Amino acid sequence: MKEGIFVCIEGLDGSGKTTHAHRLVRNLQKRGFDAVYTTEPGRGELGKFIRASVLQGKKRVPRVVEAVLFAVDRVEHLEKDVKPALMEGKVVVSDRCVYSSLAYQGAAGLDLEWIEEVNRFALPPDLALYIDVPPEVVVKRIRRKKSVMERLETQRRVKEVYMKFVDNGKLMPIDGDRKKIEVEKNILTVVLEFLQNHKTS
Repeated sequence: MKEGIFVCIEGLDGSGKTTHAHRLVRNLQKRGFDAVYTTEPGRGELGKFIRASVLQGKKRVPRVVEAVLFAVDRVEHLEKDVKPALMEGKVVVSDRCVYSSLAYQGAAGLDLEWIEEVNRFALPPDLALYIDVPPEVVVKRIRRKKSVMERLETQRRVKEVYMKFVDNGKLMPIDGDRKKIEVEKNILTVVLEFLQNHKTS
C-alpha cells in the first residue's frame, strides 16, 4: 500500500519545471519532509536512448514507437524509483509524468485514448501541477538549437493538450510567467496545503 505522496510537475520545455521541481524538494526538506527528486525519462539505458532519439534529435523513430518507449520507460521508472520511495513514506517530486506523453505525443497526432491505453500501468500522481508559460516565452528561453519538439508551432499544440487536462481538473495550473521566486512560493504554498489536507483526511 502506498504511504508517501507522488507529486508531478509538468510544463512546456523552458517553462522552468526542472528548476522548480528541485526547488520544491529543497523547500520541503527544509520543512522536515523526506522529499526526493526524480525525472522522466528515467536514468537507465532506455531513458538515455530516449533522450538521444527524441529529446536531442540525434536519432529518429516513428511516433508510435516513441510512445511505447516512453510508456515502458515510465513503468521502469515507477518500479525502480517512485514506488520504493513512496513505500518509505517519502514525498516524490517528479519532473514530468504521464501527462507529458499525452501532451507531446498527442500534439504529434497520436490518439489520446490510445496513449492512455499504452500507459494504463502508469501510476497517477496524487498532485499534478502545470507551470503555465506562453509558448512564445518558452521558445525565447531556449537558447540552444531547438529540436523539433521545442519549436514554437509544436509548443503551441502541446499547450493545447495540456490545457485539456487543466480544464478537467487533472492538472493544477501555476502561472509561470513571473519572477522565479514568486512561482517558487506559489508552488510551495499549493503543495504544503495539499500535504496538510492529506495528513488530516
